[in-house]
Formats: sequence, structure tokens, C-alpha cells
Amino acid sequence: MNVFDDDWGDQGEDWSGGGGRSKRLVPSGPELGASLYELGPGNFNVFHFHHGAEELLVVLRGRPTLKSQDGERVLAEGEVVHFPRGPAGAHGVRNDTDEPARYLVAGIRVMPEVVEYPDLKQITAQATTGSQTGDRLWLVHDVQPPA
Repeated sequence: MNVFDDDWGDQGEDWSGGGGRSKRLVPSGPELGASLYELGPGNFNVFHFHHGAEELLVVLRGRPTLKSQDGERVLAEGEVVHFPRGPAGAHGVRNDTDEPARYLVAGIRVMPEVVEYPDLKQITAQATTGSQTGDRLWLVHDVQPPA
């Protein structure tokens, strides 16, 4: 597989609404995962953090904007950013430019996993194993503000 190839194959549902494209570079293994993302102008990857996984982002093309706990900044081609587990690793990426932005995200894959989406006020719990529903576990919880 080539990270500069423009064949994206079938795209699954983009439940976050960000409009980006993605493809797995490493099949879901027990520990390592890697995915390639491309954001067209105005597209984004929703702000989130993982409780189990840590991730590493490498910008391959373009100048995406990174949102983190430290604020926002534009990333340069070739820039590498580490996202630790938990709230300190919260991140989202968007493309404010007129050109596509392409980046790779690699990291450890932990299952089950819990991911929080502060801007959406949601938490997901997910696992590759079956659940009592008969399908793999994928649960979205809407966070209610404190009373």
C-alpha cells in the first residue's frame, strides 16, 4: 500500500459528520494500528481522546489545523505529533485551506476502548467481540450536563 495513492476504496459511514476519507494501512491487529486520512477543504476529524490507545500523527501533505488541549495551531508537512492516553491527548484535525490535507495516524490498539468526544458531548464504548445484542459492541452515550 502506498500512502500517496488516491484510491480510497469503499468509504463507510462517516458518523462524525466531518466529511474526510480514511483507509486502514495495518489490518486490525492485537497491538498496532495505522490509518491514512485525507481532509478536503472544510472537512474535519472530530475532537476526541482515547482512554486505551495513544496515537502518533504524521502530516504527509497540506497544512491541517490541530485542535488540542493547548489550543489550535497549523501543522506543517512532515510534522509529527504524539497524543497520549486520556484528556491530555485530546485532538481534532480540520482543513481550513483550499488544498487537501493528508495525514497518517498510527498507534496502539486497545480493545475494548472508550473514546470521549467533548464537543459532541458523547462517549463511545467499543469492542471487536460480540455483545448481548449479537453484534460487536458499539455504544454511544450522550453526556448530560450536571444538574
